[in-house]
Amino acid sequence: MEGLVDPPMRDVLTRIGGIDRCVSEFIRVTDTALNLATVERFIPEMHRGWKTAAGVEVRPQLLGSDPHWLAVNAAQLAQWGAPAVDLNFGCPAKTVNRHGGGASLLREPEVLAQIAASVRAATPAHIPVTAKMRLGYSDTSLTLDCAQALAESGAAELAVHARTKMEGYKPPAHWEWIARIREAVDVPVIANGEVWNLEDYQRIRELSGCAAVMIGRGLVVLPDLARQIRRHHQGAPLEPMNWETLQPWLADFFWQTRARMVDRHSPGRMKQWLSLLTRSYPQAQQLFDELRRETSPDPISRRLENSPRAA
Repeated sequence: MEGLVDPPMRDVLTRIGGIDRCVSEFIRVTDTALNLATVERFIPEMHRGWKTAAGVEVRPQLLGSDPHWLAVNAAQLAQWGAPAVDLNFGCPAKTVNRHGGGASLLREPEVLAQIAASVRAATPAHIPVTAKMRLGYSDTSLTLDCAQALAESGAAELAVHARTKMEGYKPPAHWEWIARIREAVDVPVIANGEVWNLEDYQRIRELSGCAAVMIGRGLVVLPDLARQIRRHHQGAPLEPMNWETLQPWLADFFWQTRARMVDRHSPGRMKQWLSLLTRSYPQAQQLFDELRRETSPDPISRRLENSPRAA
């Protein structure tokens, strides 16, 4: 999720706990090889063995439409030690789709097959090539064709967001379609889309039949959701995180964000997260209202200065 689950967010969420692995923000591939500095900016965890401070694996994700250059860059990532290479065929952003990337490729199953086959051929056999897709561009007429094209051309795993590109993020997500995809391919399928709480997690697993679930915005909105899910599987009390307990994590996130960004951009990232948190925490609205007009990071730092850093 470009501009949302960046390195500071990954660090905070994985230390809160319950996450098995992460996928990076997508890295655009055009007609050139990525340089090391670009990958370092997106995935500084590469210098920690491709893991967050909490020890959670981070897989790089590539977005593009040229089979050759995607293969070249996948091979380079493998040389730099990437544990897997993920391909993005799910992004609904207008800019991405206008340039032939993301979900726009779901109109061309044969191109998906070419990309998956090229990347698989260029990448060492022990490194998985995986893919993220939606149900289609404007409808589901090619859903199974796309899934089969990817699975039969080298994708070892499919994460499926249960909406079309045109549906964007509007509810509902069509979880029953994930079950159809799972039955049509011979690789593991991961269910994704509209999971905001433990009940959604249980329901998407029930309707999709998938053992694994990918959570995006739901985890940013409810930062301990993955931990609640893990505790549910362990038969332990859920112990939801309250607003007071979340405070040090907010401070930690902002301190890390300031270290990565020029000052004029860091307030926007803090306000973005607070805006999303209002869905789970009423108190987030009050803090957002306090900070919404701030364009300098210093007042935000002062507001958070009494919160101890998260351990």
